[in-house]
Amino acid sequence: MKKTLFLSPPSFDGFDGGAGSRYQATREITSFWYPTWLAQPAALVPDSKLVDAPPHGLTVEDVLKITKDYELVIMHTSTPSLPNDVKCAEAIKAQNPEVQIGFIGAHVAVLPEATLEENPIIDFACRHEFDYTCKELAEGKPWDEIKGLSYRDKNGKLHHTPERELIHDWDSMPSVLPRYASDLDINKYYIGYLLHPYVSFYTGRGCPARCSFCLWPQTIGGHQYRTKSPEMVGREMEEAKAIFGDRVREYMFDDDTFTIDRQRAIAISKHMKRLNLTWSCNARANLDYDTLKQLRDNGLRLLLVGFESGNQEILDHIKKGIKLEKAREFMKNCRKLGITVHGTFMIGLPVETRETIEETIRFACEINPHTIQVSIAAPYPGTELYEQAQANGWFTSGSHVAASGIQTATLEYPNLSSADIEDAVERMYRQFYFRPKAILPIVREMASDRQMLVRRLREGREFFSYLKKRRTQATSLSTGG
Repeated sequence: MKKTLFLSPPSFDGFDGGAGSRYQATREITSFWYPTWLAQPAALVPDSKLVDAPPHGLTVEDVLKITKDYELVIMHTSTPSLPNDVKCAEAIKAQNPEVQIGFIGAHVAVLPEATLEENPIIDFACRHEFDYTCKELAEGKPWDEIKGLSYRDKNGKLHHTPERELIHDWDSMPSVLPRYASDLDINKYYIGYLLHPYVSFYTGRGCPARCSFCLWPQTIGGHQYRTKSPEMVGREMEEAKAIFGDRVREYMFDDDTFTIDRQRAIAISKHMKRLNLTWSCNARANLDYDTLKQLRDNGLRLLLVGFESGNQEILDHIKKGIKLEKAREFMKNCRKLGITVHGTFMIGLPVETRETIEETIRFACEINPHTIQVSIAAPYPGTELYEQAQANGWFTSGSHVAASGIQTATLEYPNLSSADIEDAVERMYRQFYFRPKAILPIVREMASDRQMLVRRLREGREFFSYLKKRRTQATSLSTGG
């Protein structure tokens, strides 16, 4: 077994490489998701080490001290962070020319050849569902016998082995939670709408929905939801309680759509109630009242819901599969049951106009989730949205993320510029949050929990600092500075 390091490299200040399908970038407030994509293969490789540099504040110099004795380094990358991650790989190679370095992630899953051709420092790229590919690399199996691998031989020639089958026996996949406990500091991970400290992880992979923008199902996980059984998840949560005790205040099931199989979600929720654990999950805005009630009665606190837009034509265009009236009914039921909702929205999706942006802002204020996230539509390679943007000439000349780590708009339309899209993000935040209906619940929350009081004050400072940086960046770009 090779001495193996799984690395999320240092990046922009505050960069969240695990941010999900919308974008990886510096966030409005301090936010870090767990490095689940690295932790799962790391859990398959005994005695390997997992290093998540961004939330732990590690620099390239810190990473070099860690990597000096490793034979194999597997790094997670993304479209916006790739140039930065390559520089980190170059530094590691300069220190130890014998180390083998490869990348995983959605970008290299769909563009392995281009990534290797453009970056000679990278020895290999693991395509699509790469967990067992990483395991076999660590075991020292000959590269030409490893499925799902693109690699460079000693003469610099590129090779691509056959595709690897998707994982269907998820009950056999080891839990990532012991690896979290041994290699990560859970206090370094923050999400504004989750209790702190929290833990997030997957109980399966894949999503049957066909949203045109969503990254992971179209590049790695596929559209078949493959899961651990409720009994296995229950045992995993027993292990979590034994490992973390009362230190973890909330568990987040980060499956793309945890509630797509309602009976499975209810069965898992019964284990959460048995263990007296507070939990949250991703959900679509189409759950019925009875399902919501059962989940709430079994410990559900919060749902993370992608509403995306307040315009039905846009929702139909991106294949969201949700009707606005159904979403309104869903929110009414959540309020009735006391389930907190964090709503996510996107500005700049296909057929967006100034008028549809205003519809989305009005819709968000109408349904009034407890908190919101407003993202700029990001057309990642491998997604249908990316192909549409190429075919229709929607791309601007910019990149996904500016040098500061702040996300920029890479799409524009005949009647909507990239500047219009970027300006709308701040406008939506201000119009949503600067209302008594949004402010009062947050004030009550702060008054009832001192930790929440401290957090919200910090997040407020960070949010306004972020808006200032975004405006400074926009001014610099408009003046050519």
